[in-house]
Amino acid sequence: MNRVDDRRPAELRPVKIQPGYLSQPEGSVLIAMGRTRVVCAVSVENSVPRWMREQDQTGGWITAEYSMLPYSTSPRKPRELARGRPEGRTQEIQRLIGRAMRAAVDLEKLGERTLWVDCDVLQADGGTRTAAITGSYVALVLALRKLQERGQLAELPVTTAVAAVSVGLLDGQPILDLCYEEDAKAAVDMNVVMTGSGQFVEVQGTGEEATFSQEDLTSLLTLAGAGIKKLLAAQVRALK
Repeated sequence: MNRVDDRRPAELRPVKIQPGYLSQPEGSVLIAMGRTRVVCAVSVENSVPRWMREQDQTGGWITAEYSMLPYSTSPRKPRELARGRPEGRTQEIQRLIGRAMRAAVDLEKLGERTLWVDCDVLQADGGTRTAAITGSYVALVLALRKLQERGQLAELPVTTAVAAVSVGLLDGQPILDLCYEEDAKAAVDMNVVMTGSGQFVEVQGTGEEATFSQEDLTSLLTLAGAGIKKLLAAQVRALK
């Protein structure tokens, strides 16, 4: 099949992860996947949420915020702050990023601190949430390395890598890493989050006025796993 950008069905868009993109946060990256661009930044707060103290929960916490800047799409997307609260989609993505990052870290070894993961979409062309997760992991490791260098962590509390990618069914063909135009046309689209050891963190799959079979699901998950291996390798290169 001919994809809109002439990629093969199992081919990722060009991936570039630029570490140290910002100077203020403890860790930051600019991740580009095709035309999608996301800044991921990790800041450290030396306290934990009140609910952890009230429930006598030990260790630390990781939470995320996500936003699409007004100029990231065409037509312009108004700032959600103007509406008074985040959209449901935004809240869902924030929770997804938080869960993905917590899957990669031993929260007990993190100590009594909160890591804030901020993801801002500069340019959107599909796969913003998956790019945010893949980039956030690199920013997270950079932040934790900085804490270790300062003597604030005895050891790096990272237990596994984590990355994410989209897959879908377009004209009956499983394809990897959908751009916006493909995502809009796909009969099935899915976001898959996996660890470096090949374990699933989350699978979000939806038939758009269509259904999909067990065989389709297996094909899509296999395709996602192959794509995530390449993203994990890109993370390793960025962290060198």
